[in-house]
Amino acid sequence: MEQPSKPLRAFRILFIGLVAAIVVVGTAFIVLVISHAGAQVDLQQVDVLANSTDDCVTCHREDTPGIVEQFSHSVMASAKVTCRNCHEVTKEYPAAVEHEGAYILAAPTTAMCQKCHEVEVAQFYQSRHSLPAYVAVAGSKDLNPTLLAMYQAVPEGSFTLDKSRNAIAVLEGSTIMPFTCENCHSVGQPAADESVGRCQKCHIRHEFSLAQARKPETCNNCHIGPDHPQWEIYQESPHGIQYATLGSNWNWEAPTGTLSVADFPAPTCAICHMSGFGAASTTHDVGDRLSWFLFASMSTQRPNWEANRSQMQSVCRECHNEKFVTNLFYTADDATQQVNAWVQASNDLVAPLQKQNLINTGDYNEPIDFTYYDLWHFYGRTTKFGAWMQGADYSQWHGAYPLQETMATLREMVDAKLQAVGATP
Repeated sequence: MEQPSKPLRAFRILFIGLVAAIVVVGTAFIVLVISHAGAQVDLQQVDVLANSTDDCVTCHREDTPGIVEQFSHSVMASAKVTCRNCHEVTKEYPAAVEHEGAYILAAPTTAMCQKCHEVEVAQFYQSRHSLPAYVAVAGSKDLNPTLLAMYQAVPEGSFTLDKSRNAIAVLEGSTIMPFTCENCHSVGQPAADESVGRCQKCHIRHEFSLAQARKPETCNNCHIGPDHPQWEIYQESPHGIQYATLGSNWNWEAPTGTLSVADFPAPTCAICHMSGFGAASTTHDVGDRLSWFLFASMSTQRPNWEANRSQMQSVCRECHNEKFVTNLFYTADDATQQVNAWVQASNDLVAPLQKQNLINTGDYNEPIDFTYYDLWHFYGRTTKFGAWMQGADYSQWHGAYPLQETMATLREMVDAKLQAVGATP
């Protein structure tokens, strides 16, 4: 058989090589396209409002450019939500103000958010972040019947008579309160339209970043300090250490409802208490997975504590085995009961003084009032929080130890008062 000439063979080899190269490059391109299908666009790199001729945008680019810059990179803007959707109301709307020929709310209320986020707002209304947070400082006396009924329907509403922080607010006065207690407790403040709360306390305007809402520093804004040091406890816990050392690699923008251990190898505040994770569905009720009223002086179990616990444990099981999870909850229950016993002992100590009208712990006009309050409000709560969040140093040296020290001081104060009037316990 006659063989092809050398030039023809060379041409065939070149042609086959070229076809093979095209196939390889084409396949690689197809794989690349498929791998990026459905991937989220990084809105930080896209100015959604770059070509906007909206009057609000064009005016505020000059007046408040930072706000426009933030909103232009938000998911809200990419979904074609406009300034008017959140701010504009009718002339008759409570607290409406005239602005450039329209009527607006300078700070949109929860009612505005509810138009699109109905389920989230309903869950928030059932949470401690709603009216219970506000009432803890402002008291319930000024709530109208509708708001009072709403408050009493929240599990934490059963603590209406606990006015300890309300008494502190009265003591310190209205000049100080806007810079102290009110700053955090306003998360549940009623608005003029009778909607409740400030979504922007957690979803900071105007980017409304999913990553920002998920990061524990957002909760740190309020959950910090001697009476509720969750941020400090989280930092020293195994979960917090993983976040601090490896969290920059986590998938902070993962779509809601899809989160897994691949996105978050360790939990944040949001993962444990709010995010859809494992068998737990997304919720804006931050108490929905809690077993106890840990904030109270004497902790009791929540009305739906068993269902709540099942939800929380389903989150834990994404990383931990059944034995670990069961043991943690069992021992933390015991620790909570022990703190209850210590606080009850302090109540028993001051009972003779109260019985003989030698003390009124609600007035905060004597050192013993503050000592009695500190024992449960600082040290008792910190011991409990540390136990549940696995922060041993806080449970011990910021909790159980100063609680015992304060108990000894309280005992001396009680004895001195009784001896001063020749009374006996």
